[in-house]
Amino acid sequence: MFGTGNTKPRLGIDLAGGTSITLTAKSTDPKAITKSNMDIATGIIERRVNGMGVSEAEVQTQGDNTIIVNIPKGGNQQNAADQVGTTAKLFFRPVLAVAPSGVTAPTPTGTPSAAATGTPGATPSAGATPPAGAATGTPSATASATKQGRTVGEALAAEGASPSAPATGSAAPAATGAPSAPATPPSAADLSAAMTQGTVPPELSAAFAALDCTKPEVRATQTGPEDKAVVACSQKAENGYYEKLALGPVAVKGSDVTKAQPSLDTQTGAGWQVQLQFNGTGTDAFSKITGQLATQAPPTNQFAIVLDNQVVSHPQVNGPIPGGSAVITGRFSQTEAQDLANVLGYGALPLEFAKSDITTVSPALGSDQLKAGLVAGAIGMLLVVAYSLVYYRGLGLVSIAGLIVSAILTYSIMSLLGGGIGFALNLPAVCGAIVAIGITADSFIVYFERIRDEVREGAPLRPAVQRAWPRARRTILVSDFVSFLCAAVLYVVSVGKVQGFAFTLGLTTALDVVVIFLFTKPLITLLARRKFFLNGHPWSGLDPKRLGARPPLRSSRRRNSSSAAVKEA
Repeated sequence: MFGTGNTKPRLGIDLAGGTSITLTAKSTDPKAITKSNMDIATGIIERRVNGMGVSEAEVQTQGDNTIIVNIPKGGNQQNAADQVGTTAKLFFRPVLAVAPSGVTAPTPTGTPSAAATGTPGATPSAGATPPAGAATGTPSATASATKQGRTVGEALAAEGASPSAPATGSAAPAATGAPSAPATPPSAADLSAAMTQGTVPPELSAAFAALDCTKPEVRATQTGPEDKAVVACSQKAENGYYEKLALGPVAVKGSDVTKAQPSLDTQTGAGWQVQLQFNGTGTDAFSKITGQLATQAPPTNQFAIVLDNQVVSHPQVNGPIPGGSAVITGRFSQTEAQDLANVLGYGALPLEFAKSDITTVSPALGSDQLKAGLVAGAIGMLLVVAYSLVYYRGLGLVSIAGLIVSAILTYSIMSLLGGGIGFALNLPAVCGAIVAIGITADSFIVYFERIRDEVREGAPLRPAVQRAWPRARRTILVSDFVSFLCAAVLYVVSVGKVQGFAFTLGLTTALDVVVIFLFTKPLITLLARRKFFLNGHPWSGLDPKRLGARPPLRSSRRRNSSSAAVKEA
């Protein structure tokens, strides 16, 4: 535990504060609720929640049709809770304009400027043609996903080149040779405007200029009607910056995609690509829009794949794509192609999610519940300790030592699991740990009573310890097996917080076997050699007189009375 640095268990929402949402998948087609579809939905929901500025949110599947979303304290919990579970919206929109967001110019060094050459000053070109991707001329032509727009370095060089040069083409006056004053670097808005490709509609000019895609909450909250032009942000940063785009009305809906899968192009060597198939409506709409885009100049010859109002990709169209199928290429890695196929395929999945349970706990309430759980555990431990000392006396110290060892092991394993697999200790898990105190104490009692039975029969302590162990071991294993089986069944059939109780109960039951075999039995064997226990001290808990031990019987009498001897407690 200390070697890995995981010295504290992770606390669940009900103890640390936050919101926990249980989503249940529903579909008119039962076959649509598969593990693959649930995993895709989990990934999209996780990106959606994290994109809203909620840090350390947890999204995981439980069972066949349930997704658990844990939103910790801090961040916009309400907005995230409202958005979680809504069906992902996937659209294909034509691109009207593209510009980088959040780029800044390098700070001028203020070094002396050289004499001007008298050449006409050049203005930065806002319409640089991007490199085109490969396209086939077949009916299922490819839509090539290429990096659009100029690079940041080129734009900065164009923006900062000869800031005092006139734009009319006349020669610049010769420099006097004196050091020039440091030029004021252009603002991010000016750079973005200078690097904009395409034409922004007048109704979107203000929104496009003010859009700052460097903020996660801004990227996640861009919305607009399907039949009108909108502004949107790219989902991922390219070359160190996000892109903001002006997009036209929806041309094709994601529900028209019937299949999307990654494939490796081994014929042309283009690498990984994504193959698309559309239904009848999608085929007509996609053929129409690609025919229109193919005649346009960059970047208006691109269509944007928009998921949850964020642009996942905006490939370039090199020609009309009829036939109901298309291939998106663009130097993808296998992971990138799989992610894009998942995004496109999710729009075609007939999955809806219902919020079956929503629990919101304030940090103060979570702290109170944690304290209450710790107090309950301490009370249970003290009661067991008091009972052990009163009834078993010296043997009670063995019981106390075993409980301490079990508690240390449980705490350490929970801390390691928190950092390793994300296990969170919630209130039901604390209840499971409290119940485990009784399970551990029960194993001690079984072994102690077996030893006492042997002492009552007149056996010396050391042989009594050895004789009692086989019978006690069998009873302990059967008891722990039943408890572990119940915990395993409960974990499999339950969802949500109940699984925390089942997991902790099963873990502590398994640890009970470890403690009783590797700690309690060896410890009692060693203590049986000490005079305090060997001679049956009144405070040892093994005093033959106090236990009512009978004197040893001769072998003949023992054989005759063996049928009447009481051997079981």
